[in-house]
Amino acid sequence: MPRPHTPILSPARIRAAALALVDRDGLDALSMRKLAAELGVQAASLYSHVATKEDLLTAVASEIIGRVDVGGFAAGWREGLVRWARSYRAVLAEHPNMVPFVSRGPDRRDASLRMADAVHGGLIGAGWPPREATMIGAAVKYVVIGAATSSFAAGFSDDAQLYVERYPHLNQAHLLRQHAEEVDNDSFELALQALLTTLDAKHAAL
Repeated sequence: MPRPHTPILSPARIRAAALALVDRDGLDALSMRKLAAELGVQAASLYSHVATKEDLLTAVASEIIGRVDVGGFAAGWREGLVRWARSYRAVLAEHPNMVPFVSRGPDRRDASLRMADAVHGGLIGAGWPPREATMIGAAVKYVVIGAATSSFAAGFSDDAQLYVERYPHLNQAHLLRQHAEEVDNDSFELALQALLTTLDAKHAAL
């Protein structure tokens, strides 16, 4: 009788399965036992590839952040920030359930530290003082994480009657949900452009 087939594990396969589980069920749903079941193995089999759930999430987050475009600074600090912010948001939008973990900060995560290093270096290379460069990086991150965490427009009800009597200034709010993607994209761009306009003036004064 042939021996039962045991799925071949690899770090890449484990990361992919973990991310798929988080995307589907949420961050809190991930456990080594559930992940093992998804992969068709025993939980003990995972530990030869990853030590802890935290280590696994760190590896998944690093893979996600590694896809963010920080190559625009060669064309100037403004282009660098725009490409970084848009790419950062797009990457996180693909995996919104990972945002709470990613938003904690880089800690020792290599991909996140390389991203921060590229942004900080690009800003300093364009003449920004180190303290200003740090604050700019943080400000862009706040805009991106805020945009990636939830949809503003999709949070409204599409029941027009809800707003008619008690909230007269929200008489168009019932339309927001059906235009959520457009409203959220335009709102993100508004915040980004407002920040860049402020930075243009500050940079000119350096």
